Amino acid sequence: MNDQLTKSDIDKMTEEVEYRKSVLRHELLEQVKEAKAQGDLSENFEYKAAKKEKNRNESRIRYLERMIKTAHIIEDDSADDEIGLNTKVTIYIPEDDEEETYKIVTTVRGDVNNGRISNVSPLGKALMGHKVDDTVTVYVDNNISYDVVIRSIEKVGEEATDELMRF
Repeated sequence: MNDQLTKSDIDKMTEEVEYRKSVLRHELLEQVKEAKAQGDLSENFEYKAAKKEKNRNESRIRYLERMIKTAHIIEDDSADDEIGLNTKVTIYIPEDDEEETYKIVTTVRGDVNNGRISNVSPLGKALMGHKVDDTVTVYVDNNISYDVVIRSIEKVGEEATDELMRF
């Protein structure tokens, strides 16, 4: 996996693993026991659903533990007037005559549909370290590139723990 994550990402994942192990695991096991007690397991939808949810929880625990174990921890060492992690940036794309706003996040939090781009995406990588009014060339691949102008930068905090629970 080897995702680039911040210490805060790791802490939130660890917190989620602990919750899933100490609280959710017990609740889901109880649901499986209650559904099993209802009788014939071959036609017991509640039992199958409870077992599926229990297995999903266990899978999520393994996924998070593997991410924590293999992650590369990174820090944001950008200045206040530079683009870094957890920076909300508005860019102008002259070619399209459009403005777009994104938040630069770690790989695990990237979600372009919700305005969050990864620091290792072509756009995120190109913007890192730049300042307002800089013109930046974004290289999509060896043959395709485009320019953007940085209009504004705002340092913002990381999302709440619920953010990680979407996976």
